[in-house]
Amino acid sequence: MKNNPVVWFEIYVQEMERAKQFYESVFQVKLERLNTPDLEMWGFPMDMNSAGASGALVKMAGVPSGGVSTLIYFACDDCAVEEARIDESGGQIKQAKMSIGEYGFISLGFDTEGNLFGLHSMQ
Repeated sequence: MKNNPVVWFEIYVQEMERAKQFYESVFQVKLERLNTPDLEMWGFPMDMNSAGASGALVKMAGVPSGGVSTLIYFACDDCAVEEARIDESGGQIKQAKMSIGEYGFISLGFDTEGNLFGLHSMQ
């Protein structure tokens, strides 16, 4: 593969406003409404000329949130910073910051919709 294998992610939600507030609070970003027919999508900030993937929160009839079949890791300078905002934003920490050896550190948390997500940093 010439590029990283992940180019987009979708996090399915049941209560969009609650989920949007959670991710905006934890990552200190503003999500933007995407113009999509038949479903509600709010995109994470993205720069088409930069490396890495972006994605969106998605509310689609018949697609439930929760479970752990998809795990997305968000890049952080120090995952402890975003981890500290999980509980206060209405989520729950599953695994506090831990070393993964030469590959850095991770934290795991549940968002307000029951989705498990990861944080990754090298410090």
